[in-house]
Amino acid sequence: MVGIFGNFINRVAVLIHKYYDGIVPQGDVNAPELAEINKAAKEISGFLENYEFRNSLTALMNLARFGNQYLQTEEPWKTIKDNPEKAAHSLFVGAQISVALAQLCEPFLPFSSEKLLNMFNVQKSDWNDVETKSVLIETGHKINEASLLFSKIEDDVIEAQIQKLEDTKQNNKKTNPNANPMKDEITFDDFTKIDLRTATITEAEKVEKADKLLKLTVDTGVDVRTVVSGIAESFTPEEVIGKQVMILLNLAPRKIRGIESQGMLLLTTKPDGKLSFVTPDDSNVENGIEIG
Repeated sequence: MVGIFGNFINRVAVLIHKYYDGIVPQGDVNAPELAEINKAAKEISGFLENYEFRNSLTALMNLARFGNQYLQTEEPWKTIKDNPEKAAHSLFVGAQISVALAQLCEPFLPFSSEKLLNMFNVQKSDWNDVETKSVLIETGHKINEASLLFSKIEDDVIEAQIQKLEDTKQNNKKTNPNANPMKDEITFDDFTKIDLRTATITEAEKVEKADKLLKLTVDTGVDVRTVVSGIAESFTPEEVIGKQVMILLNLAPRKIRGIESQGMLLLTTKPDGKLSFVTPDDSNVENGIEIG
C-alpha cells in the first residue's frame, strides 16, 4: 500500500513541477479515464457503509494501481518532447487521480491524507464531489513541492523493533515480571561440572574498608573454607553465623581485597532490594550434601 501510493503520487507531483513549474496543465475534462475516479469512490463508499473494510481498501488500491498503470502507459516524460499536449493531458489526469486518492484514503490513512492534500494545495472536500465530479483540481492550480510521504525504514531499525517484539513476547510468558531473562543455554555435561553443596556459616566479620563485603568461614562438610561475599548491606555478621546455605564448591579461588575466597554462596534479591540466602527447606540436612 505504501509503495503504490508513494510511487504514483510523488511521481505525478515531481513531473508537474519539472515540466510545468508546479502548475496543473491542461487536459480533457471529459476523458474516459476520469470515470475511474467516480467509480472507485462509489465502490469505496458502498463498502464502507456495509462495514466491508477489506473490500473498500482493495477498491482504493485498485485506483492507485490504475493510476500507476496509466502513467506507465502514457509516459509523459517521453511524450513531453514530441507530443506535449498528450503529456499535459496525462499529467492532468494524474493530478485528478492523485487528489482523489488523497481524499479517499482519509478513513485508512488520515495523517497521510492530510499530507497529500497539502502537497497538491487543496482542501478536504465532500466525499460526494469525488463520486460525481470529473475535475478535482483545476488547470492552472499551483501545487506545492513534492515531499516524501513515507520514509524508508532501515534494516537496523526493523531488527530493533523485531527484537523488542521478541522481548515483549518473552516477558509476557513470565510469571514474575521482575525475573531477569534466562542466561545462555548449557548442556547436561556443563551442569555435571557444577558442584553445589549444603554448608553452614560458622564465623563472619566485616572486611576492612569494604562496606559491602563480609569474610565468612564456611563448613562445607568437605572442609572448612573462607568465602568473601558482598552481603554486608543486607546482613550483619551476627545474623549470618549459624546460617545453613548453599555453596558453589568448585568455583576457582580468587583474591578479594587480599583475601582468598574459595567458593560462592547462592543468594537471590527480594523486591525491596535486599539479598536472601537460597537455603534447604529441611534444617536437618547435613553439610556437604550434593545438590542436583
